[in-house]
Amino acid sequence: MTVFSRIIAGEIPCAKVFEDDHVFAFMDAGQVNPGHVIVALKRPAETILDMTDEEAGALFRAARRIAVAVQAAFKPEGLTILQANRPAGWQTVPHVHLHVLPRHADDGVTLGWPRKEPDIEVLRQLAGQIEVE
Repeated sequence: MTVFSRIIAGEIPCAKVFEDDHVFAFMDAGQVNPGHVIVALKRPAETILDMTDEEAGALFRAARRIAVAVQAAFKPEGLTILQANRPAGWQTVPHVHLHVLPRHADDGVTLGWPRKEPDIEVLRQLAGQIEVE
């Protein structure tokens, strides 16, 4: 059982922001900036790969609604919506969730990666390997 499952079950106290049939949202205990919200799937799916289309839609719809509310309440200069999968993808809690993170130009938050910029033929070859169902 993950820490998020325990929060959703009421075993660990939280500052709840939103709840519906699929989603439970609460303030991140490690506030990067005021208004930082975790939007978690109620069912304990580990990653986005383990969700149904219905659950994925519900999660992102809730994140959008929460982002609108965070924008109204905290007036950040920007918003980052972050979703990570598995440790190599920066996931720290194995329970699918999104971060709604209010941002300011000088907040010290970074997210970067080296750009590799292959040519268009390589991009087309890579695209050809992806079969969307």
